[in-house]
Amino acid sequence: MADTQAAVTVQAIPGPQEKQPKSVRVVLLALMIAMMLAMLDNMIVGTAMPTIVGELGGLEHLSWVVTGYTLATAAATPIWGKLGDMYGRKATFLSSIVIFLIGSALSGMAQNMGQLIGFRAIQGLGAGGLMVGVMAIIGDLIPPRERGKYQGMMAGVMALAMIGGPLVGGTITDNWGWRWSFYINLPLGVVALALVSAVLHLPKKRAKAGIDYLGVVLLTVGITSIVLVTTWGGTEYAWTSARIMELIGIGVAALIGFVFWQTKAAEPVVPLHIFRSRNFTLMSLIGFITGFVMFGATLFLPLYQQSVQGASATNSGLLLLPMLGAMLVTSMVAGRVTTGSGRYKIFPILGGALMIVGLYLLSLMDTDTTRLTSGIYMAVLGLGMGCLMQVTMLVAQNSVEMKDMGVASSSTTLFRTLGSSFGVAIMGALFNHRVQDVMAERAGALGSKITEQSAQLDAASLAKLPAAAREAYQHAVSAGTHSAFLLGAVISVVVLIASLFVKEVPLKGGPQKPSSDSADAAPAPVIEAV
Repeated sequence: MADTQAAVTVQAIPGPQEKQPKSVRVVLLALMIAMMLAMLDNMIVGTAMPTIVGELGGLEHLSWVVTGYTLATAAATPIWGKLGDMYGRKATFLSSIVIFLIGSALSGMAQNMGQLIGFRAIQGLGAGGLMVGVMAIIGDLIPPRERGKYQGMMAGVMALAMIGGPLVGGTITDNWGWRWSFYINLPLGVVALALVSAVLHLPKKRAKAGIDYLGVVLLTVGITSIVLVTTWGGTEYAWTSARIMELIGIGVAALIGFVFWQTKAAEPVVPLHIFRSRNFTLMSLIGFITGFVMFGATLFLPLYQQSVQGASATNSGLLLLPMLGAMLVTSMVAGRVTTGSGRYKIFPILGGALMIVGLYLLSLMDTDTTRLTSGIYMAVLGLGMGCLMQVTMLVAQNSVEMKDMGVASSSTTLFRTLGSSFGVAIMGALFNHRVQDVMAERAGALGSKITEQSAQLDAASLAKLPAAAREAYQHAVSAGTHSAFLLGAVISVVVLIASLFVKEVPLKGGPQKPSSDSADAAPAPVIEAV
């Protein structure tokens, strides 16, 4: 009996009209939980940070609680993808969940800020594998024609996490204490772990070649340098400072060395041949810009609504509801339309156009813009991002061979992560510069003094300002968001142009004719327990 249960059957992918096996649907539930863990964590912890600092101290190291997590996630993402391709998707995904849960438990037990930063880095290592594992397993289990529907569901989970994260974080911190912001991951993670262990049955792999350790080191150094430049530039250090220049030099040298080494390595971390596919390269570019715009918008929209429109910071997740709600709905619709028709090119084109319009409308906001008007503008942007969020992953996966599914998923995720880092840094630098200029113009020396430490004032600091200075700051924030969103609109033009060059390879549930831009020509297997 035990042998029978351990056996697996490889079957052809069901067509788009066939129902997915129950075991696959249970696995998808576990994947959604894992996705929720990865997305919720930063949102929940961000709300709890003031309370954490109040107990542990170390305010000067506060940013590293987020930066350490982000660095570890970005650096680990491509490595997890490659390990899945080499040694099997299930084992690597379970390992990432375990590491994430260990990091969560240790973070909850941290006794000082140094420990918390280190434990958050462990969490980040696991989180990189969660995101990649979810998308790669969907790529293994679900045929190309069906993937849009399920990846649209994952985009919905992402949007819900961004909306509900701050609310959940505030509730947990107020009622249970900040440590439960980390402990809450444990029961959810155990459920995902149990479901994946029991139901997901994929053939084990064993690569003949060893891990490309030199490639791992070079890529990690390169990614770490890039993230630190975008995190520190204009805040901790001036953009032209020696430290930033050193990091840029190290990052560029490491990445050049990495690209050269990937042409020599027996089992490269990121096989460069995947970039020969026009569609894959275009999706990487589109994913980068989508991350750039999305995370820039989620940073500045709440700031504008709190500083200019007088909204409460308590329910900051709800401030983004028009954008995230539109993104959720569009992602689901795009997924189902793709599943029904097998076509997808219209979505990146439409998404690019809507993103340009939405960002331009947001750049028009001033001190007199109503919440209804700004909500409509946000919804337009959300519609555009919803057309792009999961279609980029779908097309990227459809552009490579099954053996490269992991690295395709991880590379697409990495480009989006790097895009978000650049978006926050560049739009943030432009915003800060504009705010400081307008404050100096409208409030003179007092305005310069108010914003010399930071151009982003919290509610308490804003309330203490004289009426004239507060009005000047509201105008300054409006000017800053205008510049940031206008930049986003200009950059989004690249998405529209790139989308026009996408080669549409129809997605099918069964066998396809081979295509240079689609390695899913042969039917992928659906694996389920006998």
